[in-house]
Amino acid sequence: MNFFNLGATGRPTQAARLSSATDLVQRTLAQHGLTAPNSVLNGLSPAQMSSDGSVIDGDTFTCPQGSRTYRTYVPNSAKDGVAGVIMMLHGCTQNPDDFEAGTGMHALAETHRLVIVYPGQSLGDNAQICWNWFRHGDQCHGMGEPAILAGFAKQITDQHAVKPHNTYVAGLSAGAAMAVILGETYPDVFAAFGAHSGLPFGAATDMTSAFAAMMGTAGARTVESNGPQTRTIVFHGTADTTVHPSNSDAIARDVLDRAPRQTIDTTTRGETGGRSWTRRIVAAQNNAAVLEQWTIEGLSHAWSGGSPKGSFTDAGGPDASAQMVRFFLNNDD
Repeated sequence: MNFFNLGATGRPTQAARLSSATDLVQRTLAQHGLTAPNSVLNGLSPAQMSSDGSVIDGDTFTCPQGSRTYRTYVPNSAKDGVAGVIMMLHGCTQNPDDFEAGTGMHALAETHRLVIVYPGQSLGDNAQICWNWFRHGDQCHGMGEPAILAGFAKQITDQHAVKPHNTYVAGLSAGAAMAVILGETYPDVFAAFGAHSGLPFGAATDMTSAFAAMMGTAGARTVESNGPQTRTIVFHGTADTTVHPSNSDAIARDVLDRAPRQTIDTTTRGETGGRSWTRRIVAAQNNAAVLEQWTIEGLSHAWSGGSPKGSFTDAGGPDASAQMVRFFLNNDD
C-alpha cells in the first residue's frame, strides 16, 4: 500500500455493486407488490444491504469544527442491548464499505452486540482520503478532525445508551494514526484504541515530517503524549515498508510512560495462518492489560487476518479484528 495512492483492485466497481443492490431491492419489494421511491434507490449503497437483516444507516455528522459522512452498523443482536460502540477509521484511499469488507467487523458485531460506526474522509478534506493525522490543527482537543470524530462518537453512544467505558476506536494506517490521536485527546470519550500499522501521537506536523515518520527516520517529536493513559492494542508487520515498524514501538513507549509503576510484562510467541507472531502484554496489578502489542513476521502494510474482499489485507496471521474486540471488551483468551 502506498500511503497516499491506490492502484486497481480488480473488484467490481462501486457503480456495478450499487446497480446489483438496487436491483435486489426492487425485486424484493416487487414480490410484495411494493415499489421503492427513486430517492431511496438512488441513495442506496452496497453496505446498506445485509443478508442477516441487520440495520445499516448512512448520514452526515456536523459540528462547529466541520462535518463528515458516516455509516453505522447495528446488529440484530442489539435487540438484547448494545454492549459497546467501536469507531473504525479507514486508511488512505479506502472508504467505509471497503474497510468493513476487509476487516469483517460485522460478524463480530453480531456475536458481541456491538454497534460499529465507519466515518468517511472526504476528497475535499484530503485529496488521498487520508485522515489528517500529520497536521497540528488535527492533533488537538477541541479542534479539527479529533473534535469532529469525538463529537460523532458521543452522538452515537448517546443514541444507543452506551457509556464511555464501552466506547472504542480502531484504525489502519492513517486511520490508526488518527485513532492514536483520539485516544490521546479524548480519553473521556474512548476507553481504548487499536492501531494497526499506525504512528505515534505527534509523529509529524507537516507532509515532510510525515514521510520521515513513516520511513522511521524522524527526529525527536515536537509534541509528546502527556494526557491520561488509554488502554492500547497495536498491530504491525515486520515487512511493512510504508509505515516503519519502529512506529509500533513508539506507540507502546508512550503508553508505558504513563502506565502504573508496577506492571506485569509478558511475551508469548506463536503461529497463525502461516505467519509467526509475538504478542507482548503489559498488565496492571489488577490483571487489566494496559498494552497489547502484536508483531507479525513477514506482514506488509495490511490488516492481519483480513479478507481479500477489502483492500490492504493479508489473510495470514492472527485475526486483528477479533483480537481487538477481545481486548476492548476485556474478554479472556
